[in-house]
Amino acid sequence: MPARTGRATPGSPWTNDPYAHALRTGRGPLYLRRLSPRASGAGELLPLDVERWCAAPDAADTGVLLRCAGAVLDVGCGPGRLVAALAVRGVPVLGVDVSPDAVARTRRLGGAALRRSVFNRLPSEGRWGTALLMDGNVGIGGDPVALFSRLRELVRPGGRLLVEAAAGNVDERLTVRVEDAHGRHGRSFPWARVGPTALLRTADEAGWTLTDRWTTDSRHFLQLHRPSTGPDELRLASPPRPTTIPRRAARP
Repeated sequence: MPARTGRATPGSPWTNDPYAHALRTGRGPLYLRRLSPRASGAGELLPLDVERWCAAPDAADTGVLLRCAGAVLDVGCGPGRLVAALAVRGVPVLGVDVSPDAVARTRRLGGAALRRSVFNRLPSEGRWGTALLMDGNVGIGGDPVALFSRLRELVRPGGRLLVEAAAGNVDERLTVRVEDAHGRHGRSFPWARVGPTALLRTADEAGWTLTDRWTTDSRHFLQLHRPSTGPDELRLASPPRPTTIPRRAARP
């Protein structure tokens, strides 16, 4: 059991806490500590794969990137590996994340990124061709139906949502906090863990249609489609211009 040596004093989760330090160094170990529900393993540490997030896209990531169509919104972009990879290919792409360190690292890689919650007002709402929800980000907000409903507002009619599911048949809502190997931690916040079967129910409830599902390197993915509901909505399908977000050139 790691010794507790204090805690961070963040203004909000993922900010000025062990997650921020891990992004600056590109290394873990880093965890989500389960605080609730008590009946389902309170105190359990759920590993976060910081090294993979800070590395170049792997084979599983590439399979997702090849399925992107139109302008891409990466929700919870983290250190920006997917945003940077799409930008290099000339794909219009914007990352959004609540962590200032995540946004800064994404911009250092040459990607466009905005510090903002997905539940706040975002550029080009209703006009994105693809939204990405990777690396466990289906947990954002602790309410997958609310999150999927919000993403349906952001993606254009006929657009798609590419989602990474948790392994197994897990479907739980919990309270967690980010914690490092020394017991330093940030504030608690709501989270969710949702496997492929539960994600299909979530997608259906939020108005998404399944068009593909696959597994690569033990990671599970779904491709969802926002149906086109009529000619008025189709007029919104012109590509957005995320390049209005300030960008920084990649550093050597």
